[in-house]
Amino acid sequence: MVKPTLTLRKLMQLTSIMTFSTVFISPQISAAEAQHKILIADAYVDVKAGKVIDDVAVYIEGNIITKIESYKDKPVTDHAEVIDLSGKTLIPGVMDMHVHLTGDAEDNFLASREYSLPRQTVKAVKNANKTLMAGFTTVRNLGASGYAVIGVRDGINAGEIAGPRIWATGHSISITGGHCDDNFSAPEKAQKAKGVADGPWAVRAKVRENIKYGANAIKVCATGGVFSKGTKVGVQQLTYEEIKSAVDEAHMRGLTVASHAHGTNGIKASIKAGVDSIEHCSFMDDEAINMALKAGTYLSCDIYNTEYTLAFGAANGVPEENINKEKLVSKAQRESFRLAVNAGANMVFGSDAAIYPHGDNGKQFSRMVKFGMTPMQALQSATINSAALLQQDNLGQIKAGFLADIIAVDGNPISNIALLESVSFVMKDGKVYKNQ
Repeated sequence: MVKPTLTLRKLMQLTSIMTFSTVFISPQISAAEAQHKILIADAYVDVKAGKVIDDVAVYIEGNIITKIESYKDKPVTDHAEVIDLSGKTLIPGVMDMHVHLTGDAEDNFLASREYSLPRQTVKAVKNANKTLMAGFTTVRNLGASGYAVIGVRDGINAGEIAGPRIWATGHSISITGGHCDDNFSAPEKAQKAKGVADGPWAVRAKVRENIKYGANAIKVCATGGVFSKGTKVGVQQLTYEEIKSAVDEAHMRGLTVASHAHGTNGIKASIKAGVDSIEHCSFMDDEAINMALKAGTYLSCDIYNTEYTLAFGAANGVPEENINKEKLVSKAQRESFRLAVNAGANMVFGSDAAIYPHGDNGKQFSRMVKFGMTPMQALQSATINSAALLQQDNLGQIKAGFLADIIAVDGNPISNIALLESVSFVMKDGKVYKNQ
């Protein structure tokens, strides 16, 4: 006698009265079942094709997606854990290419600059978890003291703590007195940030030092910035020769380079030097955008955080100098973002988390749409584009052979991109971290 086949649809009907959204084939999950999962959902976003595809079953073996099919009339695979995400849309785990996990926007601005390295590391552990729970399964940490985030990254990779995949730069490379130097201390203290380097060979040495201690990306500070003391936000700081030396050394060692660059000249020098991404991009003209297009440079514009700074910065102790610089930058940066999107430049999602509270990363999606992107383009910036910047060919898509980094939202994010602000399901590397 042939035993009837139980379909996923029937299984869903039989279990519809259950309050939990995770459905198990048997009362206890065996080791084999734990390795084999099936996600069933109303739809998934194919970010490569730019489509939302209805009625999906995603098969996962260990940490790898093995196949994607319609769940209609498909038999349940033996020894599998079925996770019912009815009413939800699956999305590749999203990526933020510009965060600072060691800092909290809510802390007093000047007092927090005196936090010890152990204190900053604890912050990074906390914020890594918040970031993952917000659906960001991969981030690039662009600068932190004492290699703190590299240690957190290694702890995540070892399975000791929860957090996203991290590309960490170590110390940001800056000129003396530049945006990434320590300019807040009194002169007699002779404080200098660990990434300070003057001249091409000194810059090369700093790149080598960062790599020695575990950096898997490099950041240079090519111009002044908003949250430093005594720097003019649009003025170039590192010379072309200095930026080029960092790029040559990093690329020779297989690492990508991010350039903090608000000002036009610093943006152009960075693109000419061959950096992989420009951060902030506040004052871009047509020539700079065309240079980025020709070179294939990725642009990362943090267009949400200005709202938080202008609303809460003064209460959090941000000095008037820095708030005034934010006012100077914000409108220009959003216009540069709009021009770059219209020109078809390579855009990635970068939020500068720590300037606003960690975990709110998803709020930037709606601003990207407001200032020129389609919802699909915004999602692509945080998935396939970010994966391309990181040179990872197994991240950023729900596709057979890719790593099982998958999130879900209630409803269709292409109809309402703000749904990304409240992610209800998070899977990273085949492991479920959140299911509400």
